[in-house]
Amino acid sequence: MRALLVRGIPAVCLALWLGACARDPFVTSRMNVRSGSWRMERQVDRITGLQIGSALAVGRASNSSIAFPQNATLQLWCFAGKPIATFRFEFKVGNDSSSFLAYRFDEKPGHEIGGQFVASAMSVAIQEPDEIATFVDELSTSKSLYIRIRSISAGRTAAEFKVDGAPAAIEAAYATCPAQKPEPPQHVASRSPRKRAR
Repeated sequence: MRALLVRGIPAVCLALWLGACARDPFVTSRMNVRSGSWRMERQVDRITGLQIGSALAVGRASNSSIAFPQNATLQLWCFAGKPIATFRFEFKVGNDSSSFLAYRFDEKPGHEIGGQFVASAMSVAIQEPDEIATFVDELSTSKSLYIRIRSISAGRTAAEFKVDGAPAAIEAAYATCPAQKPEPPQHVASRSPRKRAR
């Protein structure tokens, strides 16, 4: 009887441990859905009850001061209720005051923007409403993306990504914060002053 009890203890402990894992606050970046070159994460926020979405594409990047190409990632996600696209590198790529991000999808016209450089200058984000809307619109119909960063402090960086399968990635990442161009402000026509009757 005692031997059976001793043998049963590990099984009970394992069951309790697994049960505790199911209830623990657990943050994961596991990408569990695929679409073309994209991996997508889908979780439910336990605070809001809303879907948390993110989509990730991996590419290769080189820098004028780095000997060999290294991995880079493009991530689509919502931050503070707004759509954002973030490029992350394994080396310094620039800073806000002296760096510029340029990109081109397939054979479409290219764009050069400021970008927001973050995380010790190893990441750059596209987050201005007009810029992210243009980026996502072109991404949705493209197969490849080439980016270039010019920086006084970090030299020149180039990276290339395969982005086929983007429509599903965009839908998953921006389900709660669609990337749309802001509506232009409406101008109210001023009334001309009435002429006084003489």
